[in-house]
Amino acid sequence: MGPNTEVGPEVELNKLESETQPPMNAASGLASGTENGLVKIKVANEETEPGTAKFTGLSKEELLKVAGSPGWVRTRWALQLLFWLGWLGMLAGAVVIIVRAPPCRKLPEQSWWHKGALYRIGSLQAFQGQDTGNLAGLKEHLPYLSSLKVKGLVLGPIHKNQKDDIDGTNLEQIDPTFGSKEDLDTLLQSAKKKGLRVILDLTPNYRGQQSWFLPGQSATVATKMRDALQFWLQAGVDGVQIRDVESLWGASLYLAEWHNITKNVSEDRLLIAGTESSSLEETLSLLGVSRDLLLTSSYLSASGFTGNQTKELVTQYLNATDNRWCSWSLSQAGLLASVVPPHLLRLYHLLLFTLPGTPVFSSGDEIGLKAAALPGQPAKAPVMLWGGSSSANTSGPVSSNLTVQGQDGDPDSLLSLFRRLSGLRGKERALLHGDFHVLSSGPDLFSYLRQWDQNKRFLVVLNFGDVPQAAGLGASGLPASVSLPAEAELLLSTQPGRKEGDRVELEHLSLKPHEGLLLQFP
Repeated sequence: MGPNTEVGPEVELNKLESETQPPMNAASGLASGTENGLVKIKVANEETEPGTAKFTGLSKEELLKVAGSPGWVRTRWALQLLFWLGWLGMLAGAVVIIVRAPPCRKLPEQSWWHKGALYRIGSLQAFQGQDTGNLAGLKEHLPYLSSLKVKGLVLGPIHKNQKDDIDGTNLEQIDPTFGSKEDLDTLLQSAKKKGLRVILDLTPNYRGQQSWFLPGQSATVATKMRDALQFWLQAGVDGVQIRDVESLWGASLYLAEWHNITKNVSEDRLLIAGTESSSLEETLSLLGVSRDLLLTSSYLSASGFTGNQTKELVTQYLNATDNRWCSWSLSQAGLLASVVPPHLLRLYHLLLFTLPGTPVFSSGDEIGLKAAALPGQPAKAPVMLWGGSSSANTSGPVSSNLTVQGQDGDPDSLLSLFRRLSGLRGKERALLHGDFHVLSSGPDLFSYLRQWDQNKRFLVVLNFGDVPQAAGLGASGLPASVSLPAEAELLLSTQPGRKEGDRVELEHLSLKPHEGLLLQFP
């Protein structure tokens, strides 16, 4: 074929750059019959393979003709009918499920003090571990207090009080030793950001022998209290506490008046009364003031720390108060470890956090701190053990497992148990406001069930005895709508050795001496 013969499209390549173009001599150019830098490529035309038909598809007119045929019309109607029948069937099924499902129980109206524990800081100096404890220093401890997952701090008293001198007592002025009103305002704002409410203790003569001065001075004290309540509630505190009301003449009348003042400022404000009495009759007379009054007392300390007596006291109290909202503590201001035997301390934490009501603790309860009064001297609030150094209530160096620092990272510590229980108490509906059912169980055991509607249920079993015991749980006293499962999941034990998440057969459940168990089931 000659150099100028063409059989198809011609593609010309651009001349290469001189520096990249391969050298070409005259001989090669003459031999190829092409110009230097010009290449002519001959491409053959595509041909269809013999016997192969080219697919062109149906035209629009042909598709419409096929779609309108009787067979396709019937098919479309059948598919459409099946779709709507299926849709109506699912709708009917959903309606049946909704109608037959039990209705959700209406949630009760709850205020902030219903949703978790309260934490009392009676002495700023003792809590901060120094002689110069004040409001500014307390602000620095708010992250720690927030980690305890409590809902409110009961602070003080911190007002100016001249011992046994009613004229030298000013309930509306902060003692300069503790700071100023501006310091309190700053604390209130910082606590609010942490989700903590602040309750101010206004027990008048807290430095004196009689908390309410002399009986003949009741009218003067009442006037001071009335004015102070208005002042501090308007200043932004979330509530007021008063203690030793058993020594206040005409306490019920005064409490009713002060409660009305509190609620007139806001329904979101709280009044707490404290008494050292352990008498149910005296407790009921004080609670008669209002269903919204919280009362701390020594009522549970009369149990003798046995399972049977504790069960009797709790059920007797709830029945006598018509299951009204209550608070649980072992004293109006003291530490748990100063009242409860050491081997039952963890068990009592589990008890207080899982009973229906607001648990109230004192600073140091979360680490097992105990007051150590010296012979012949009045008892003082023990210094909080933050680190391992010696303190005012110890005779030497403090063991690290007794301090906040030592217990902080230990999953088996009392502090870890406190945080775990406090967190559960604040988020689980059965523990927040669930029904309370006592179960029959073995000797010296106290067992009960907490449940709310279709939510997770909690079973609490407490062994107050000195020997291992089979739980022997019985459901004979439960309502017809409530039953125990064959097994439950272990959530926590007050003693090491058990594994969280284990499935436990309730029929064969046994407890170690002084052990408390918290179990859950759907």
